[in-house]
Amino acid sequence: MADLDVPVLVVGGGGCGLSASLFLSDLGVEHLLVERHATTSHLPKAHYLNQRTMEIFRQHGVADAVYAVGAPIEKFGKVRWQTSLGGDGELDRRTIFEMEAFGGGSLRARYEADSPGPAGNYPQVRLEPLLRRLATERAPGRIRYHHEVLDWEQVDGAVVATVHDRDADTRYRIRARYLIAADGGKTFGPRLGVEMVGPTNMLDMVSTHFSADLSEHWDDGSLITWFLNPEGESSWGAGAMVQMGPTWGRDSEEWVVHFGFRPDDPERFNSDAIVPRLRELLRLPELDPTVHQVSHWILDRIVAERWRIGDIFLAGDAAHRQPPTTGLGLNTGIQDVHNLAWKLAQVLAGHAGDALLDSYQLERLPVSTHGADWALLAFMNHFVIDAGIGLVPGAPVEANTEAFRALFSDTPIGAALRARAEVCIGTQAWEFQAHDVELGYAYPAEGALLADGSAVPARDPRGGHYVPTTRPGHRLPHAWLAGPDGRPVSTHDLVGDQGRFVLLIGSDGGRWRAAAVDAGAKLGVEIPVVEVGAAGSADYQDPDGRWADLREVSEAGAVLVRPDNHVAFRSAVDPGDPTGRLTDALASVLGR
Repeated sequence: MADLDVPVLVVGGGGCGLSASLFLSDLGVEHLLVERHATTSHLPKAHYLNQRTMEIFRQHGVADAVYAVGAPIEKFGKVRWQTSLGGDGELDRRTIFEMEAFGGGSLRARYEADSPGPAGNYPQVRLEPLLRRLATERAPGRIRYHHEVLDWEQVDGAVVATVHDRDADTRYRIRARYLIAADGGKTFGPRLGVEMVGPTNMLDMVSTHFSADLSEHWDDGSLITWFLNPEGESSWGAGAMVQMGPTWGRDSEEWVVHFGFRPDDPERFNSDAIVPRLRELLRLPELDPTVHQVSHWILDRIVAERWRIGDIFLAGDAAHRQPPTTGLGLNTGIQDVHNLAWKLAQVLAGHAGDALLDSYQLERLPVSTHGADWALLAFMNHFVIDAGIGLVPGAPVEANTEAFRALFSDTPIGAALRARAEVCIGTQAWEFQAHDVELGYAYPAEGALLADGSAVPARDPRGGHYVPTTRPGHRLPHAWLAGPDGRPVSTHDLVGDQGRFVLLIGSDGGRWRAAAVDAGAKLGVEIPVVEVGAAGSADYQDPDGRWADLREVSEAGAVLVRPDNHVAFRSAVDPGDPTGRLTDALASVLGR
């Protein structure tokens, strides 16, 4: 007999694992989280939280806590390319280009129309303690750090793990019906023989986390600044710098600078060079930074070939790792466990069959693969920027210096070069304005949904232009409604955090109400019905007609929304037998 029996064991206390715990708690799923380290991460790691992630955090009561301490969009809605922060040379402190990003500036209205909340920015070194606090509040005694899984085996209908309590130096066994491996790919995937497919060991990234007062030099609205100069051919000669708060904008107390090295370059381990090189890169010879941490991480783009192995599910970095460009790593991991948690809840409650759990890999693997490919595309595109401003690989510093002089010259050629640079650097919008990549992904027809035969809508090849749709598999479009008390409510709020399906109907969809009762009774699942419309009798008012523009079904039609706010089924009209149609749809979704 095991010492502890739980429905779900989460292994890993990073952003992905802690999010899984939060979602499971809200869904009423008993679970235990174990993490081998004594504390959350001491590295800044990821920081950008895209709109889809913030929607998920909003659904589960986390978003407001992040917004309260994270950077407001006014402080991170722009990125820049500069020669340096300081210095008095002819090429110092020159702005090469700046770009609106993440829904800031002129992008804001479009981003706000598509989601109930803006993107967020809060480095993982601070986000994880916040998530840990909330997770502990919702599952007291079930968030256990300094507890390491030493061994495990899959037996009939369970995973039995041996855990070492490193504080008490004792061991105990946990018998879990299911296990979520959010361990960063360190343990479960390798032992289970899961192949990580894709290129790896492309660069050794050296990240320096430090404190310094840069308020006289930093542009207040920029999140990231790339430094490019004639010495940029060396690994130390170029770098990306990110503000890390906890005060935001030019008054940020902490920063991270990333350098990229060839994996065989011995200079990457020269820690004594860090501070002198920072001073040289930034052209701030008097800079006296307090260095908190110098970390190394390998740049790769790999995705697990299998995400479910028996009763073990890989999530987050255990399932996919990609370049940081576009900021999809942590976001994709949080979205992984959001997809998985409600499915585990339905199966454990007896409402769904095991096939629902198979849909986790079917749905998330293509999304994460596309995200990893996109991140690599955006990373490689930085080399286009080098060429666009005239940096020639292997050229002497003197030649590149002349290229910079020409770029900034007050001549017709200088204007032409700056126009070329604008075009080339503008292609990096694929990284910083990837609105469709973040919101427009869809799950395939063989997932936990019922396809309606409609064509897959075309997507923007640049990744920027997102088109809302209620086509099954897509994220439910956001529209502001007026609730019974007159307060604004997003269509996303109608699902709630309790793992329920919701059927959205129009003013002529009354027959769907009885259908929902009958279908729910047959399948043992409650299906709340919400009428949205202009009529005063509607449950929620559509004050500006936006939902009517987005729903893509008639007043007699219906849209069935899953607990993760993806569309499960839609009917453009009354099908004549709404009970049978809805019953069949929900049974298909639940793997019954």
